[in-house]
Amino acid sequence: MATYEVRVRDAQGKYKTVREEATTPREARMALQLQGVQVLEVKEAKKLSLKSDLDLSFLSKITVKDRAIFARQFAALVNAGVALVRGIGVLADQATNPKMKKILMAVNNDIQQGSTLADAMRPHPAAFDSLFVAMIQAGETGGVLDEVLNRLSKLLEDQARLNNQIKSALTYPVVVGVLAIGIFLGMVIFLIPVFQGIFTQLGGELPPFTAAMVALSEFLRTPQYMALLIVTVVAIVFGIRFYYKTPNGRLTIDALLLKLPLFGDLVEKTAVARFCRTFGSLSRSGVPILRSLEIVSATAGNQVISNAIDRAAKEVQTGGMLSIALQQERVFPVLATQMINVGEETGELDKMLMKVADFYEDEVEQAVKSLTSVMEPLMIAVLGGMVGSILVAMYLPMFKIFDLVK
Repeated sequence: MATYEVRVRDAQGKYKTVREEATTPREARMALQLQGVQVLEVKEAKKLSLKSDLDLSFLSKITVKDRAIFARQFAALVNAGVALVRGIGVLADQATNPKMKKILMAVNNDIQQGSTLADAMRPHPAAFDSLFVAMIQAGETGGVLDEVLNRLSKLLEDQARLNNQIKSALTYPVVVGVLAIGIFLGMVIFLIPVFQGIFTQLGGELPPFTAAMVALSEFLRTPQYMALLIVTVVAIVFGIRFYYKTPNGRLTIDALLLKLPLFGDLVEKTAVARFCRTFGSLSRSGVPILRSLEIVSATAGNQVISNAIDRAAKEVQTGGMLSIALQQERVFPVLATQMINVGEETGELDKMLMKVADFYEDEVEQAVKSLTSVMEPLMIAVLGGMVGSILVAMYLPMFKIFDLVK
């Protein structure tokens, strides 16, 4: 006999899952129907294993791509007329992310207990942030949940694509930088000592640059000093991360990011594109403007821009125009504020915001290409300079060695 997991609804209307041993699924269904319950789904129970017994959901992370896939699939199910409980149950079974699966099961259980979809999602910010919940609530209120889910999936897919573009811009310099540091340390630690022995046997005074490289090699080959260096670097990294979590630290670092020679323009355009895309999607879904600005401020990704949006929201609350308030902050580009002003005057703010988002997303793509083209020769020059400095340090004493040999 096999063991089956059967989803049923009892006489009180409560949903639950029970286990039933039977030869076939039909036999399990009939046995439970004789007990006076309504059988909704019958499937064979999974065999217990160490992997299934352990809850590893805390190790996983829900990405923007995970949320976008969920929104797209859920929209298709809702559009097809599938009930919420049934749809979320299907998506929970299909979820490959353990954390997402666990959260969807909890959401499904809350809906069965009578909660709305938005209220059931609200306690799980790891999967459904304020933006997600606000749009779901607007969709439920307006009876257009499938349309809102489609907009939400499009928004999340655009965000994922934008994030991938930023990562692609940073991948090359990071990889080349790590490679350059690795080669430099390898040559200093393993190659310099070989030549140091030759210089010592022949005698003579080393050039200052070579002597500095030899001293650096001895420093890195000393376990106590190497451990001290590693501890110092780790302390600096954690210190910066801790400082960034403070309000003043976040504001200071984000302001510096906007002023960086190569990356500042990219950060600004990315923030503008995210603001316009998110704000336009919220407005189109029927979310009130002040609530939309509150959500957009929380998801801006830069504290300087977030503070500007907060101050602009206060101006809007007192009857001012959003475009004028943003223009006074001098954070957003003039083109963006002018196009938002046109949208306000024509009553088509959401459409204009989407056009601005499209424009700046294209600008981000071009900025990424330009940044990559600039960084490639720059990083090659850095790599060549670091390796070349080692070679120069080794070959400078050669002239004195020739004199000593004579």
